[in-house]
Amino acid sequence: MDIKTIILAAGQGTRMRSSKPKVLHKVADRALLQHVYDTSAQLEKNSIVIIYGHGGELVKQQLSDLKADWVEQKQQLGTGHAVQQAEGFINDEDKVLILYGDVPLLKKATIDKLLENVSQQSIGLLTVVLDDPTGYGRIVRATDGSVLKIVEQKDTNDQEKLITEGNTGIIATPGNLLKQWLSKLENGNAQNEFYLTDIIEMAVNDGIKVKTNQAESVDEVLGVNDRSQLAHLERVYQLEQAQQLMVQGVTLRDPSRIDVRGKFDQLGQDIEIDINVLFEGSNTIGNNVTIGANCCIKNAIIGDDVVILANSIVEDAVVGERSRIGPFARLRPLAKLASDVHIGNFVEIKKSTVATGSKINHLSYIGDATIGSKVNVGAGTITCNYDGVNKFRTVIEDGAFIGSDTQLIAPVTVGKGATIGAGSTITKDTEEGQLTLSRAKQISIKGWQRPVKNK
Repeated sequence: MDIKTIILAAGQGTRMRSSKPKVLHKVADRALLQHVYDTSAQLEKNSIVIIYGHGGELVKQQLSDLKADWVEQKQQLGTGHAVQQAEGFINDEDKVLILYGDVPLLKKATIDKLLENVSQQSIGLLTVVLDDPTGYGRIVRATDGSVLKIVEQKDTNDQEKLITEGNTGIIATPGNLLKQWLSKLENGNAQNEFYLTDIIEMAVNDGIKVKTNQAESVDEVLGVNDRSQLAHLERVYQLEQAQQLMVQGVTLRDPSRIDVRGKFDQLGQDIEIDINVLFEGSNTIGNNVTIGANCCIKNAIIGDDVVILANSIVEDAVVGERSRIGPFARLRPLAKLASDVHIGNFVEIKKSTVATGSKINHLSYIGDATIGSKVNVGAGTITCNYDGVNKFRTVIEDGAFIGSDTQLIAPVTVGKGATIGAGSTITKDTEEGQLTLSRAKQISIKGWQRPVKNK
């Protein structure tokens, strides 16, 4: 059987108090709908239909790379009505899986177990037991434990309100049976809506068994209706990421203070991460790497035995083995450091390569530069790469020494083994092995007095 996944993503989400569609709000920097899609996309022989409504064009625009059929629910008349919009995509022989675009943490393993319940004699229903099931439809069972029906919160009587097993809305059913039941839905209820949950009672009346499953965690099936719930699921997700990292051998100083908004392509052994570190995009981290507090690492490749000190940013950059970065350093896109490089406090590197053993330790900006090996760049050095229109390259060859407070006006080349005197402005290529400097003559004016305020 092929799988047809229908993701309901048409809700307005008024309690979010936002002009943005609810399913575009994010957990770990990914839209809620993206999480649901990514999980369902792991299923084999699966095609996906997304039912959109409120702000749907914006949803389609921002998630245009999703390989799915998009169907508009022009009027929000209930979950049953939403699924009816996808009826043309449902084949009789399909296993139909119904998910929700605001339930981001559902696991594939849970879905797999639910789908195992689908046959011509049974359907699958995901339920949840809650201390306070307010707002959830209640699972009504017979004395033998079999499911009889689902009663929505607003339609429950006093006895049904005491039931703690709630409906998640996540259902798996044969396509041919689902189409039959969808055609029989009615809206004679407290909300005048077409409830998808009514198909459960129809299935029972047709002699079809309703088999239930529960997720390992309640959080896995929680939806997002307001900002508080969004924040809660963010922390649940981040703690899951922290647990996975620790299982892989990463030391976290505090697992509750790390944010992973992407993935790790590779993780070495004996990595140590301090508090409040943010990972984004795709990162590769080698062996024996230490990352200090409050760092941001995005799309980085970090070699073995690297130390990144506190409050540093590494974005779209490569850090070679045994290098030392920070504190308060910034590696911007296309910064590429070889091995044994030192980048110190308040140093910014952009679109530059730095060869083995070079040091830029203090208060410098290196942009559009090629720096050789064993170069020492003094404090306050600036590569002046931009003339207001175009950018130019600075080349500093092996073994050069750049004195403090130097401005290198690109395009310019500092020769191999050259020394630049502190306080110089270099506008021309310098000779190899020679001292180059440019300074105004220092004078002292005799008899000069500081101004004083007029009384």
